[in-house]
Amino acid sequence: MEPQYFIWDVSPEITSIGPLSLRWYSLCFMLSFLIGLFIMRKIFVKEGKNLLDVDPLFIHMMLGTAIGARLGHCLFYDPAFYFSHPIEILKVWEGGLASHGGAIGILISLWLYARKRDDQPLMWVFDRLVIPSALAGFFIRLGNFFNSEILGTPTDVSWAIIFKRIDMIPRHPTMLYESFGYLLIFLLLGYLYKKYDGKIPEGLLFGTFFLTIFGWRFLMEFFKMHQAAYGVGAALSVGQILSIPAILMGSYFVRRALKIHGSTQ
Repeated sequence: MEPQYFIWDVSPEITSIGPLSLRWYSLCFMLSFLIGLFIMRKIFVKEGKNLLDVDPLFIHMMLGTAIGARLGHCLFYDPAFYFSHPIEILKVWEGGLASHGGAIGILISLWLYARKRDDQPLMWVFDRLVIPSALAGFFIRLGNFFNSEILGTPTDVSWAIIFKRIDMIPRHPTMLYESFGYLLIFLLLGYLYKKYDGKIPEGLLFGTFFLTIFGWRFLMEFFKMHQAAYGVGAALSVGQILSIPAILMGSYFVRRALKIHGSTQ
């Protein structure tokens, strides 16, 4: 008897009015920022920071995420096409965002934000913003699931899913694997923040975020279809190669934070 696989055939569009449409991915993206805004407001109140800084902080983060993720997709996954058709880079509505590019964009935008605020050093900002950032990863991968994109490799495991809008092949639901992992990382970061009661060893949450997020991403790439045509056949995917520097950086900051914290006790 052949296994009965779950068939996913949900439209990525929730509703539309004329030329305007609301998509599940957009809803997930908006939720990630709204909940993140709520979390950061709570942190600013707890630590006595100016609440008026929260909105510009999130404007910097949103711009850094959107610009970095789009440029990352274009440069990391299909540079030949986008260098030949540069106007296509602007067509964000056609899809194509890369988490590695988004991470780089966020780092740059937060540097621009923090350099104007003496009471919020860059690492202070990093150590707190990674908490809602991990939750954003959870929501964005859910959005990918609704879009039936970032497909997993074919498999015969009992929990495989058939993405009917793409083909009738049972596949690993890698978007859900990643989403669940990012939710657990969000909970871990929240636990660490609460454990240290806001007095976080400098760089600990930042390092933990990069180590765990990109470590999980590295593992999940083994279950994904290759996203970059030039990476097919290589021992590691483009996503895994890009994750290695982030993992090493995360490891460095965790060790550094724990060493400094240990020496001050």
